[in-house]
Amino acid sequence: MGGFNKLIDGLLEGVEVKLNTDFFDDRQHWESVADKILYTGKLDEYFDYKMGKLEYRTVRFEEEILDMPNYQGNAVMNFTDAEVPYTRIIEHKHFEMFGDDVYKCPKTVISREYSSEWKDGMEPFYSVNDERNMALYSQYKELADQNSNLILGGHLAEYKYYDIAPIMEKVMGLFE
Repeated sequence: MGGFNKLIDGLLEGVEVKLNTDFFDDRQHWESVADKILYTGKLDEYFDYKMGKLEYRTVRFEEEILDMPNYQGNAVMNFTDAEVPYTRIIEHKHFEMFGDDVYKCPKTVISREYSSEWKDGMEPFYSVNDERNMALYSQYKELADQNSNLILGGHLAEYKYYDIAPIMEKVMGLFE
């Protein structure tokens, strides 16, 4: 209950958090005050794209409010059929409401997720796991491994797709 925000709030309890702060706007400052940097952004951006840019896929969302209490019976439904233009439908209320509570709210909100090509300036979501990009990622990873104060975390910094459950387990294990 409470979703990822509640989880993140719990994980960060007692930790000073600065919002609306871009690491790259004052990189020298952050590197001088931090014992370790947990970097979750694009790995090629961290190194100022000095060996070239990695490629990504992105997604776009179309939201719809429906006059029904329950559209699909769960939070996320994935679609792999080539005839279906979207990759998943998210029915948001199922993250917070369960059982009969779903039907107490007469409307529901769904989001259809469409995969699309990524261009600079768009939000990167997924790595492109072809030979060229994996070779380039390996070069950036070698650079990152030379910095003992740098921890790479997440799908952008590690240039791979993660399901949320295994990545949360991995993160929790970092500090044991």
